[in-house]
Amino acid sequence: MNIILLGPPGAGKGTQAKRLEDSHGLVQLSTGDMLRAAVKAGTEVGKKAKAIMDAGKLVDDETMIGIISDRLDQPDLAKGFILDGFPRTVAQAEALDKLLDSKGKKLDAVVEMRVDDEALTKRITGRYTCASCGQGYHDEFQKPAVEGSCDKCSGTDFTRRADDNAETVKSRLEAYHAQTAPILPYYEGKGMLKGVDGMAGIDDVTQEIQTVLGA
Repeated sequence: MNIILLGPPGAGKGTQAKRLEDSHGLVQLSTGDMLRAAVKAGTEVGKKAKAIMDAGKLVDDETMIGIISDRLDQPDLAKGFILDGFPRTVAQAEALDKLLDSKGKKLDAVVEMRVDDEALTKRITGRYTCASCGQGYHDEFQKPAVEGSCDKCSGTDFTRRADDNAETVKSRLEAYHAQTAPILPYYEGKGMLKGVDGMAGIDDVTQEIQTVLGA
C-alpha cells in the first residue's frame, strides 16, 4: 500500500504514520530525511542536491524526484510507503505519478488530516516537556499530577520549543494551506483524496484512517 499523508505540523501526522508503519509494515518517507540520507550516502543525485543546498538554493523538483526514485528502489519498501512532505504542487504530483508508473507502482490513497487552525494553535502553543527525561505535557490537556514536578522522573525543569508560539504556528499553518491547496483538487479528481478529522483523539484518527484505507 502506497499513500500520501497530508497534515500541518502539530496535527499528529508523525504519530499516525508510526502506527501505519507498525500495523501495515509501511515506511514513512520524509523529504528532509531522504535529502539528508542521499547527501550522506554521496549518491550522484545526493551530490547534486548538496551542491544546490550549499549554494543556498532550494532543491528543484527534478533532483527531488531523482532522490525519491533511488529511495523507492530500496528493499525495505516492499510493503509500501507513506510519503510526507511531497508533493506540494501539481507539477510535483504529476512528476510523482510518472515516476511511480515507470516503476510499476501506484498510489492507493491520499489521506488529508483536516484541522481547525485555532484549536491546533492552542494544541501546539501549550506544549512543553520535562528537560530531564523528555516527558511531554500541555498547559491545558495534560498537566503533571503535581504542579512543577514531572510525573515520570520528578524533574522540576521544563522547556518549550522556541517555534511553538502563536505567531510562528500561524505562519506555518498558512504556509501549509497555501502549499497543499493546489494539489487537493488534483487528487480529488482522481478519486484518491480521503479526509479524516485530524482534531479527534489519537485512537479515533487511527480508526478513521484505517477505515478510509479499507484496512
